[in-house]
Amino acid sequence: MLSFGSLLISDLEREPGGMSSRTEPPNPVPPVAEARPRSAPIHRAWMIALVAGLTIVAAAAFAAMPGLLVTPLNTEYAWSRASIALASSVNMVVYGLIAPFAAAMMDRFGIRRIALAALAVIVVGAGLTTVMTASWQLTLYWGLLIGAGAGSLSMTFAATVAHHWFLERRGLVVGALTGSSAFGQLVFLPVLAWTVDERGWRPAVVTLALAAVTVAVLVALVLRDHPADLGLRPYGATVDVPRPRAEQGAARRTVRILFASVRSRQFWIIAGTFAVCGATTNGILWTHFVPAAQDRGMAVTVAAALVSTIGVFSLVGTVISGWLTDRFDPRRLLVLYYGGRGLLLTALPVLLGPEAGPAIVAFVVVFGLLDVATVPPTILLCRRAFGADGAVVFGWVNALHQVGAGTMAVFGGLTRDLTGGYGPVWLIAAGLCAVAALLAVRITRTDATTEG
Repeated sequence: MLSFGSLLISDLEREPGGMSSRTEPPNPVPPVAEARPRSAPIHRAWMIALVAGLTIVAAAAFAAMPGLLVTPLNTEYAWSRASIALASSVNMVVYGLIAPFAAAMMDRFGIRRIALAALAVIVVGAGLTTVMTASWQLTLYWGLLIGAGAGSLSMTFAATVAHHWFLERRGLVVGALTGSSAFGQLVFLPVLAWTVDERGWRPAVVTLALAAVTVAVLVALVLRDHPADLGLRPYGATVDVPRPRAEQGAARRTVRILFASVRSRQFWIIAGTFAVCGATTNGILWTHFVPAAQDRGMAVTVAAALVSTIGVFSLVGTVISGWLTDRFDPRRLLVLYYGGRGLLLTALPVLLGPEAGPAIVAFVVVFGLLDVATVPPTILLCRRAFGADGAVVFGWVNALHQVGAGTMAVFGGLTRDLTGGYGPVWLIAAGLCAVAALLAVRITRTDATTEG
């Protein structure tokens, strides 16, 4: 995580010099008027950020689990892969749809209350999953409950925490917190894969539930809604910042912006490209790569390690993409990203085999660099097209990203049931990437002129 101590700046106090009250000539007063910096503890904002990051890590770990559940549930219950993938699909869609409203609920009821409620929903959903007996219960528990809980602790949660607690280093904190999602999958996925392989899928789910309970305790003890609640200032602030009033109309504004933006052709083009992004990452690779690799004879632990490698390089790719977005046309970057992703998916059926050779390792490295690289250009295009409403519009665009992911998750499972393999799925996904590259060229370059 962050090196908190290196970012701490102590305030300096000034003490006036004084003259002696004795009658003899006074000793010279030292010319230094500034006192030595007081030793101060780490600003509470960094502790808040740390706990928020751990919360995001715990919630994101549940996103890494569906790919590990497909084969065990298919074996134990004889459920079709399509029905299992349906739960993943509902999870992804609910995750995306609730995110635009999560920030409004945090403004209305407070960050800590919503975080605790979301973690409670996640724990309940995970616990019920271990005792389910029908596939519809998987859709309800994992899809709806865990999807709603995890979606409430996504990018909107990170942005809200950073906005309330930081004036300086805000961009750094937002980047670190949003990166915690991929980090959570990276940390948990190999452990979960080993647990599923050696102990079964239920102990793996219980492990995630216990992690969520542990984080909930930290949230209750440490997380606070605003620095003013503790008589503090946001990190970097030189004056007191009052706690903002509860926004009772935030949800209505979110919906109003949705209805306004869907009338724009630009919204559907941008959303269409981002839906393809979701379909070709979360929907197909994160959900079906592990079972597809198992079909080719690869051990589940090895396949999970490869997916974790994608997570590692997705962090690197996002940073590089942000740097490039500041310097080049974001539309051209999207063409490059989607075109490259399509070529990789076309080659994947040939590369998959029982061993993790150099070719498949090279695939996961390059795919990881392109995995989340689409986010910075898409955010910038939303801002250019919709001005001050661009952030909210991106929230809805991200919701369609999850719809695309959920649709492809179900399609992948259905294709595996009907054909006995994933070959057609990779090629269709590659074709979608080609469509997205063509759509990116058609996004209007002119910036929005309104800031209302």
